[in-house]
Amino acid sequence: MEKLISILEELQPDVDYATCDNLVDGHFIDSLTILALISEIEDNFGVTVPTVEIIPDNFNSAKKIWQLIERLQEEE
Repeated sequence: MEKLISILEELQPDVDYATCDNLVDGHFIDSLTILALISEIEDNFGVTVPTVEIIPDNFNSAKKIWQLIERLQEEE
């Protein structure tokens, strides 16, 4: 999770990722940031994020993103 937070802070600083639960809905991250984040997730965590998983609910908080990563790692 620390690596994920670090990646998020590099892509979009000035957000409290520990408590924010509306990253997409609150417009803290946009579609271009999500695409960059997906690339970083795939490179750093050895998973492939399928298109069907690219939905706001999966990216609204660091916790949700981490849950997605863990689920994808289990499926690999």
